[in-house]
Amino acid sequence: MRVLVVGAGVTGLTVGVTLAEAGYDVHLFARELPLETTSAVAAALWYPYRISPAERVLAWSARSLEVFRDLAHEPESGVALREGDELLVEPTPEPGWSHLVGSFRRIAAPPPYRDGWAFEAPVVEMPRYLRWLQARLERAGGTLTRMALVGLPDRADLVVNCTGLGARGLAGDDAVSPVRGQVLRVAQVGVQRWLLDPTGLTYVVPREHDIIVGGTETEGEWDLRPDPLAAQQILARAAALVPALASARVLGHRVGLRPVRPAVRLEATVSASGRPIIHCYGHGGAGVTVSWGCADEVLELAAQVLRGSSLPALASGPGGT
Repeated sequence: MRVLVVGAGVTGLTVGVTLAEAGYDVHLFARELPLETTSAVAAALWYPYRISPAERVLAWSARSLEVFRDLAHEPESGVALREGDELLVEPTPEPGWSHLVGSFRRIAAPPPYRDGWAFEAPVVEMPRYLRWLQARLERAGGTLTRMALVGLPDRADLVVNCTGLGARGLAGDDAVSPVRGQVLRVAQVGVQRWLLDPTGLTYVVPREHDIIVGGTETEGEWDLRPDPLAAQQILARAAALVPALASARVLGHRVGLRPVRPAVRLEATVSASGRPIIHCYGHGGAGVTVSWGCADEVLELAAQVLRGSSLPALASGPGGT
């Protein structure tokens, strides 16, 4: 079966790898190559953020966590397991995913925080990981081509739409919208634990040679230009939590647009011409976190298409989850 995957962020690449390694003839088309996508900007700490529905997200996240734990034994992948702390301003029930992660435990949070927990989670060095995924795709016989499309292709046995925000145009789905996030990349100054303050949207995610510091969360904003004032504020918030960052050399500024949707759209349907399409987009701030779980579900849906299972027509536009 010839499969065209549209999109080359972490979702498109992971879907492409999964399908190609299962024996499908896979070809990725994308306007932006992997290192140009929002995925390349991500701090990429495994953490279900700005994504729903909860039940499906939990299953996707669990599967991805399993894969990332295995990949942490492959240094070239850019995946590492790190412990860190999440700090909370109010006493908070444990998250529904707490049983999935290693060594989850409550901690005595420093003032002004009143609650918190520590746990081990994967941290994915995205530029390195995206290159590794692309190489794995190509080893499995898949291809990646830069191509700006005005619509989803219609000349394949199956099309998989992993276009994120691009689905607004390519799938006519106005339910997916941008949430702008800005980060800094600073030199590694000996920070080993990640730290997250979700209330202030401050995070510090150390990698081997650098540290990603964030962030912002601006609804409906499309501007990809870094804001110097926001950068100063981000670094000041982070340094208040991790004082060593105050002297860290800034290596770069990046902005990414999270593709947020009321619920992830992962479903199989057919185009107006009767061609099967699988939509897989709207992963918000958790594209990396759910990537392998979603790719496995796409693989299952592709098998249904191959068996000739009946699929709903895309008559009324996007509405699935």
